Amino acid sequence: MDHIIFRTAQASDLAAIIGLLADDPLGAQRETLTPAGSPPAACYIDAFKAIAADANQQLVVAVDNGIVVGTLQLSFIPGIARRGAWRGQIEAVRIAATHRSAGLGQHMFEWAIALCRAHGCHLVQLTTDKGRPDAHRFYERLGFVASHEGYKLAL
Repeated sequence: MDHIIFRTAQASDLAAIIGLLADDPLGAQRETLTPAGSPPAACYIDAFKAIAADANQQLVVAVDNGIVVGTLQLSFIPGIARRGAWRGQIEAVRIAATHRSAGLGQHMFEWAIALCRAHGCHLVQLTTDKGRPDAHRFYERLGFVASHEGYKLAL
C-alpha cells in the first residue's frame, strides 16, 4: 500500500470518481457516467465546485500509479452536542473493482480517521445503504458500531 497516494480530488479526477460511484448495482441507478472525451454533467461540476469551496469538505481520491482507484468524501461537522464536539462524516466510499479485497479500503479509512483526529474531531460517523451487507461487515471490522437508525427523505 506504500505506492497508494491519498489526496484531495482535482477537477480532472471527476470522471473517474463518477465511474467509481456508478460501479455497483445501487450506484448504477443513481449516477450518470461521463462519455469518453466529454466533460462530466454540470450537476457534478457544480457539486465539485461547492465541495472544493467549503473548508469543511474534502473529496478524496486514492491514486495508484496515476490512476484513481478509490474515493470518499469527508465532511467536518461542528456541533453543540457532545460538549461542542466536531464530527467527521465519511460518505461515498468506493474502491475500484481491481483493488478490492487488497486492504486499500482499510488503508483509506485509517488515513481518513487520522485526518479527522488531526482536525479535532471527537467522533467519526458514516451512513451506509441497508442493501450493502459487505460494506456493513467491513465497517464493523474497522470498529464502527451500528448504533443508530438512519432516515432519509428524498426531495
